[in-house]
Amino acid sequence: MVGIVLISHSGPLAAEVAVLATQIGGTGVPLAAAGGTDDGGVGTSPSLVEAAIGEVDRGDGVILIPDLGSSVLTARLMEGPGVVIADVPFVEGAIAAVVTAGTGASMEAVLAAAEESRNFRKL
Repeated sequence: MVGIVLISHSGPLAAEVAVLATQIGGTGVPLAAAGGTDDGGVGTSPSLVEAAIGEVDRGDGVILIPDLGSSVLTARLMEGPGVVIADVPFVEGAIAAVVTAGTGASMEAVLAAAEESRNFRKL
C-alpha cells in the first residue's frame, strides 16, 4: 500500500490533518505526520520527515504532501526512487490521497487523485 507523509511547519497541524484524513479515509493507510522542528518549534525537520518515510514505507511508494515554503524544500531533500512530492492543497490533497490509497491503488493513481484536489470547488 502507498504510504503518505504530511509535512507541515506545525506539528499540531500535521497531526490534526492526519487525524481528519484517517477519519474520512480509514485507518488502514500508512500515514504519518512530520510537522515542526525536532524540539517542537515551528519549522520543518529533515530528520522527522525521514523517520516518517521509514514508518509508512510498505514498498509501494511514499507520497509527501508539504504545506508551504520550506516544507517543500525539506520534501525535495527526500525525493528519490519511490518517494515523490504531491503539489496539492494540504488538507484536500491529504484526504484525496488517503481515500485513494485505501483502495489499494498504485502510487500513480494516489498521486493523480491528490493532484485532482487542486480543482475541488467549494461553491
